[in-house]
Amino acid sequence: MRRGLDADEDYTMSTADISGVVAPVITPFRSDLSVDTDRSIEFCRWLLSQNCGLAVFGTNSEANSLSLDERLDLLEQLVDAGIDPQRMMPGTGCCSTVETAKLTSRAVELGCAGVLMLPPFYYKGVSDDGLFAAFSDVIERVGDARLRVYLYHIPPVAQVGISLALTERLLKAYPGTVVGMKDSSGDWSNSKAMLDAFPDLRMFVGSEAFLLDNMRNGGVGCISAVANLNPGGIDALYRNWQADNADDEQSRLNELRRTLQNYPMIPALKATAAQFFGHAGWSAVRPPLVELSDHEKAAMLSDLKAIGFSMNFEYA
Repeated sequence: MRRGLDADEDYTMSTADISGVVAPVITPFRSDLSVDTDRSIEFCRWLLSQNCGLAVFGTNSEANSLSLDERLDLLEQLVDAGIDPQRMMPGTGCCSTVETAKLTSRAVELGCAGVLMLPPFYYKGVSDDGLFAAFSDVIERVGDARLRVYLYHIPPVAQVGISLALTERLLKAYPGTVVGMKDSSGDWSNSKAMLDAFPDLRMFVGSEAFLLDNMRNGGVGCISAVANLNPGGIDALYRNWQADNADDEQSRLNELRRTLQNYPMIPALKATAAQFFGHAGWSAVRPPLVELSDHEKAAMLSDLKAIGFSMNFEYA
């Protein structure tokens, strides 16, 4: 298990910017709710084979139900297993800036293409000055020119947002370090305002429902829960967003998302994974989340069948 770089190892961050479809990778658990590293490695390999990048420790990864040590350990084991760190954007935002900096530093050392950073989210009603100080503290603690920060704006969950004014301040203070954003506000007008105000900001929308609009307005992709289940379909729209049938393809993607959104999203993703991956253990979630009931699971699978959804999952 890698705890520090050996003298003969060279994990250099890519100068290429991550873009396209990225999955906030769902985390498989064993029966005792410990992280199932082997299945996580297999799943990440499959996602990569579908042209899908990896935002391990995103919201749908149940990141905030994992300890810092668990996240560090899984990140290292993924890289040790040959998962390309240049296609990874791990979520590193914690309530503690010290923990955020520790996880971020390790991601940089391992060569990850960037990090997805939540603001500290426990205290509500904090000022932009306070949030700027928090992001600044992390960046200064890491102190590495290779660091690429993607701000994670998800006010429906975190209840702490990232304003245009704060974004502008961070971009000016840390050019080349703060480079992008994942906007999971669910409000396209907010994403559009960011794109209009900051043309060089690398914008990922937090739902494939906004992917076509994002690409048409200068965005670079999406980081979407549903990419765990339909990476190839979403990637096809990303690669062909200028095609004549792009709006029809967007509508098809929206139909799957609407179906899944009728159920609690993380348990729904994992129940679907359990069905199509042939491993019941995929359904496991950590408290306070609970698995779908048998009734919910049957209804959801029936809904997915009705829209013709299926998966062809084979380990890479």
